[in-house]
Amino acid sequence: MNNAIERAGSPREVGVSSKVVNEFLTDAQKMGYEFHSLMVIRHGKVAVEWYNEPYNKDTPQAVYSVSKSFTSTAIGFAISEELISLDTKLVDIFPDYPPKKADARFDKLTVKNLLRMSSGKQPSFLSDKSKVDWIEDYINAPWVFEPGEKFLYINENIFMLSAIINRVTGMSMREYLRPRLFEPLGIDFPFWETDRNGIEAGGWGLYLKTEDIAKLTLCYQQKGKYNGVQVIPEEWTIEATKKQIDNEQNRPGTDASFGYGYCFWKNSIDEDSFRADGMFSQFGIGIPQYDATVVVTSAVTDETGCLDYLFKYFPRAFEETDEEDVTIENTCVEPLFESDRAEMEKIIRDRYIKFRKKFMLNLTGFQVSVLPMAVTYMLTDKPGNIDMVKFNFQDKECSMEWTEGKETNTIILGLDGRYRYSEITLGKIKFTVCGNAFWLDDESLLVTIRPIQTVAKRSLIFEFKPKDKVVMIPSSSPSGGEILNNLVGFFEQMITNKILLGAFLKVLSFGPKILEPKHYGKFIDKQK
Repeated sequence: MNNAIERAGSPREVGVSSKVVNEFLTDAQKMGYEFHSLMVIRHGKVAVEWYNEPYNKDTPQAVYSVSKSFTSTAIGFAISEELISLDTKLVDIFPDYPPKKADARFDKLTVKNLLRMSSGKQPSFLSDKSKVDWIEDYINAPWVFEPGEKFLYINENIFMLSAIINRVTGMSMREYLRPRLFEPLGIDFPFWETDRNGIEAGGWGLYLKTEDIAKLTLCYQQKGKYNGVQVIPEEWTIEATKKQIDNEQNRPGTDASFGYGYCFWKNSIDEDSFRADGMFSQFGIGIPQYDATVVVTSAVTDETGCLDYLFKYFPRAFEETDEEDVTIENTCVEPLFESDRAEMEKIIRDRYIKFRKKFMLNLTGFQVSVLPMAVTYMLTDKPGNIDMVKFNFQDKECSMEWTEGKETNTIILGLDGRYRYSEITLGKIKFTVCGNAFWLDDESLLVTIRPIQTVAKRSLIFEFKPKDKVVMIPSSSPSGGEILNNLVGFFEQMITNKILLGAFLKVLSFGPKILEPKHYGKFIDKQK
């Protein structure tokens, strides 16, 4: 079902300044903010739709914690159907998961506590989700305060809401939402990462198109109506998007501290404004005061700065008027250049490179993958340990074959300044990737790969040394350093002991070198 949002004839037609929007996009590029898409809606019509190649309107992308707002919607439906209530207790839903240590606080932990991030539970962020039962891990996680006492942003709270939907409906949350939300809004049945038991992650792992985010945000802004039809219960949309708990101590003075609803954040620009919010600045922003919706997908790690930047131009774009519309053209996320060719191609063609595994990375579960770190760190089945790499060079492109665990993939890389597109499977998930390669010098090949269902880019430099030795230097964008710096505030909430926190942050400063080290290998005559 398509059911697309109606398009305006021009931005001016619905009171949107294309000049301001164009200024927003132009200045973002100068500032180094990498936006992948922008959709501006006013009076129920799309006024602006922009994409940064290779990102496009047809490819779903990981939306990270925007997933939470969809899980909240499922809870809203379940409450309206009297399957649960806000006061339903976790212990009553999961009697088959008795805690290892009895605690009176379990009798206070409710659906409402989970929705507004006030559970009092704090699962370990180092827990290997590929090896544990997620429900059991949550129930036996430490308590840090009484349920309902205060705000603490914990991803696993929302997984437990997903598990509740699974338990009370007898179906997956996606299947539950299909006739209630996805079909009425015209959202294709989406991919959603799950635990080992097939329960959706809830708080992350959902893949959506830009317009899908816009449809949900617009529906909430219109009190649950879409194209004049009541889709989401009106009462739920009001309650979910209003302030349900104070979060003033959560990065004070930023838009992360203006209140939290039921998996929606409040914005500083207006008391009625709200947003669905995902890591790396995926935002669905509702601005009822202007009857406007703004959606961006991005690779911006500084979410606080990104929101400040967004609110510099919106709602300004709804307040200024243009005498004529300015053309807003799609762009390319990075410049591509045609590579010179190297004699080394003849030497390395069709030969396998075997790399030594990194013991510490395998011990911690953060082994380097062709997928960027921003993608792999939350996957249930983590890929990694790039090995048995083989290149085959053609006229304007080359192929790269490699293995990670039991998965072997081959991609095509452009050498002529143009992307090549390939399909791969890593961590049991299918990705479309675009890639290109460039000889930095006669002995160093730069390979860049973008899985376009994600926000990030992987770069691999292969340095070919004497005696058939090879050094692989991995990096990613957003970088490991950017990701870790963005998580400092999170760790400051998690670790209350100041001495321990200081020591941990010191270790964190070495994170990028630890997580993306050089890999050493050599050519072998045949695959072993």
